Amino acid sequence: MINLNMNFAKRVVLETEKIDWQQSPKAGVWRKPLARELAEQGHATSIVKYDAGASFSTHLHPQGEEILVLDGIFSDENGDYPKGSYLRNPDGTEHAPYSNQGCIILVKLHQFQLGDNEQVHIDTHNAKWLPGHGGLKVLPLHSFNTESTALVFWPAGEKFNPHTHMGGEEIYVISGEFIDEFGRYPQGSWIRNPHMSKHHPYVEQDTLIWVKVGHLPLTE
Repeated sequence: MINLNMNFAKRVVLETEKIDWQQSPKAGVWRKPLARELAEQGHATSIVKYDAGASFSTHLHPQGEEILVLDGIFSDENGDYPKGSYLRNPDGTEHAPYSNQGCIILVKLHQFQLGDNEQVHIDTHNAKWLPGHGGLKVLPLHSFNTESTALVFWPAGEKFNPHTHMGGEEIYVISGEFIDEFGRYPQGSWIRNPHMSKHHPYVEQDTLIWVKVGHLPLTE
């Protein structure tokens, strides 16, 4: 039985670049578990690496699969997805993923809300960014009910208002360094702030984050 960071009322901060790779059941596919309910099924958030030429057999996505390609080119029978691609494969879909040149992806499994059946593929390098608070730039990726996911670019020196996270907040630092009153989070950091947590974030250098809000259990 595995129960890794499954207490959603607890704040979690991991510097994923300091975590060792673990071998998955498939040769040439490695992972860094960030949160995991069971060994090979159920809720999971991981950084996954495909060696060049590695592949995974065809599989279904119970309660969905969400992917952000961090490096290289991730592929399946439907196409090639280079660095910066964002994918959502809902419950009932299946694919056989592989990578000819190798890749690293952020993967979330078994976490779609009931009724969220939209399949999504966004090339974030060719999508429209929107102005946000102050000098922020925002690229919306997906929203459903209370949940919202986006990329947010923070220019050097940008500060955000102190705020509370209704339904929690989850962040992955793609580049730069994210900062708040609790610490500094370099590239590769994964942060999960629970429902009703508060902070006052800012940056000192250009920083890009993936952020999801409103998706965690409403427990205090």
